[in-house]
Amino acid sequence: MTTASTHAPTTPPPYRRRRPALLALLLAEAMNLLDATIVQVAGPAVHAGLGGSVSDVQWFSTAYTLPFAVLLITGGRLGDIAGRRRLFVLGVTLFTAASVACALAPTAGLLIAFRAVQGAAAAVIIPQTIGLIKAMFEGDELSRALGSIGPVMGLAAVCGPVLGGVLTHADLFGLSWRAAFLVNVPVALVVLGLAPKLPENRAPHRPALDWPGTALAATGTGLLVYPLIGTNLTELPPHDWALLALGLLALTAFALHQRRTAAPLLEPTLFTHRGFPPALATSMAFFAVTNGLLTVVVLQLQLQAGQGVLAAGLSLTPWSVGLAVSSWLSGRRGARRRMMPCGLALVLTGLTAAAVVYATTAANTHFPWLLLPALALVGLGAGLFTPAFFTLALRPLRPQEVGSAAGALNAVQQLGATLGVAVLGSTYLDGSAAAACAVAMALTALCWATSRRM
Repeated sequence: MTTASTHAPTTPPPYRRRRPALLALLLAEAMNLLDATIVQVAGPAVHAGLGGSVSDVQWFSTAYTLPFAVLLITGGRLGDIAGRRRLFVLGVTLFTAASVACALAPTAGLLIAFRAVQGAAAAVIIPQTIGLIKAMFEGDELSRALGSIGPVMGLAAVCGPVLGGVLTHADLFGLSWRAAFLVNVPVALVVLGLAPKLPENRAPHRPALDWPGTALAATGTGLLVYPLIGTNLTELPPHDWALLALGLLALTAFALHQRRTAAPLLEPTLFTHRGFPPALATSMAFFAVTNGLLTVVVLQLQLQAGQGVLAAGLSLTPWSVGLAVSSWLSGRRGARRRMMPCGLALVLTGLTAAAVVYATTAANTHFPWLLLPALALVGLGAGLFTPAFFTLALRPLRPQEVGSAAGALNAVQQLGATLGVAVLGSTYLDGSAAAACAVAMALTALCWATSRRM
């Protein structure tokens, strides 16, 4: 007589190829941030090489961040449906092809178009990373894997501006600024070489796609951003006011559509949490300040102070180092609410110092050495604020809300970056760097007020 033996269920073994697979995901995250920061530094050199309007320098960044912001949540849903590894590989391939096209672009208009394709590809890549990490790791290993994203992003933030300046200044093989786009190619080839080690993974239940919602969000944000670039913000012509009004109407229609559709882009229950809408406003204001200020610093140094692209890139080193150091310190001490006002106070102090430096005559004709400690203060403040902000924004949410909330916060972050480049960049081009710093200070005060309601 044979007796059936019972066995206790065993924990499945960990994913065997998770280490090289994690490397692929981290390199893709770094590639995205590198591409954004490299172009901010190389923008004036690109304009000098391709010609066109000075406002095109703003579009070189905005054309990337705008589709990235609008398509980020949809990119995550596509991974849930079609498979996260498949979408990741597709996104990296498209991003690589668009990078080569940017490097070969003969006109500013085509470069802006290819930058938009890059942003759309990044919106496909980035949402897949968290889902794939969760599919490969468990327990403490999962926490460590997710925690590795921060230092990698910090390193990319430090290296991006410097690398953009060095590559453009070095003029390798006569490529000048084009090398800043081609640097993506070897990184992407390594990522694609490691991609087969990623597991295929998708959502257990096929979510629906909200294409009307995506179209309304894209239309509304595009109509809001377009009139703000390259125009005098105090003397907008009637047709620009009409575009802004249409943008607000489209975003209002998007909000109403989200309340009524059966498959919204955002979980409706997110807005039952009292602190989540203020978190969205805080994210938009904060990243408008940081990204807009980076653009102003680079433009002022190259267009007004007569500095080269290498000097512009190196001038951002105190900011990047301050950001990396304070992010690491705040991560070691754990996210605490008081770090947010402390960080914003440092940002406001740095902006005030920068405004004073820009108000002097010497800053307009020579390298503004006193600007460097001001940028270091802004970086230190940003590094204190950001980890605490994201941790506190996500902490009260239910598990089924975290993915949608993270996507929304990242999308609003990119939208804030887009608006910051548009508003602060136009304020500088139509007025002065000191005036742009004053606008940044007002946005920081708004950020302070909204963060208190989280």
